[in-house]
Amino acid sequence: MASAKKPSLRERKYAQTKIALMRAAIQRLSKTPFEFLSVKELCDSVPVSEATFFNYFPRKSDLLAYIGQLWALELAWHGQQVARETPGLPVIQSVFDRTAQQIQAQPKLMGELIAWQARLREKPELAALTLAERQLAFPDLQGIDETPGAGLEALLAANLQKAIERNDLPGNTPLNTVMVALLSIYYGVPLALRLANPAAIGNMYRQQLLLLWAGLRGAVSGTERSRSTGQSSQP
Repeated sequence: MASAKKPSLRERKYAQTKIALMRAAIQRLSKTPFEFLSVKELCDSVPVSEATFFNYFPRKSDLLAYIGQLWALELAWHGQQVARETPGLPVIQSVFDRTAQQIQAQPKLMGELIAWQARLREKPELAALTLAERQLAFPDLQGIDETPGAGLEALLAANLQKAIERNDLPGNTPLNTVMVALLSIYYGVPLALRLANPAAIGNMYRQQLLLLWAGLRGAVSGTERSRSTGQSSQP
């Protein structure tokens, strides 16, 4: 069912141009590293003036921020579908599964996003995606209008908490530590396999997550056994 909400003509035109520039950039990134991406060529392909481009993206790197923002929104939508049945760990798994599919479709894009994030000196402040941008970027995703766009880290953190509430993870799971582990898996596996065997990223994601969950449960079990015998869990 199509959304009952309809953005104004002005909003749609603005979103159309912005998304067209973003899609043109993604297409070129399959062959050209971002640092060599020509703003003039992007503008010629849309077509818009270079002044118009910088009205949408004040810095060329803002293109990558925008791609990442839309990527995270799509992940949130897929996670939301899974959460209707089972929130928590299945949602996290769905995020990693979908990411693996995205990487296979655009194997070089993830590398560019990681390189961009590595160069950041502070977290960028991104404008909220408009209704028109959501609808035009993802016309086939029903409910994308209402999907929270808080970002990848917020999505993972919320579902880690759900997993604890459902007793799928121990109650004393160290959330900050596990978040670092999750993000290390999320970005590290593609870096390790992107060039050698990108088709194996999905399976490796699953293996790494299973190891993480088993390790968390095992660590708590070991602590409980140590307490019951009055022994320290430290060597």
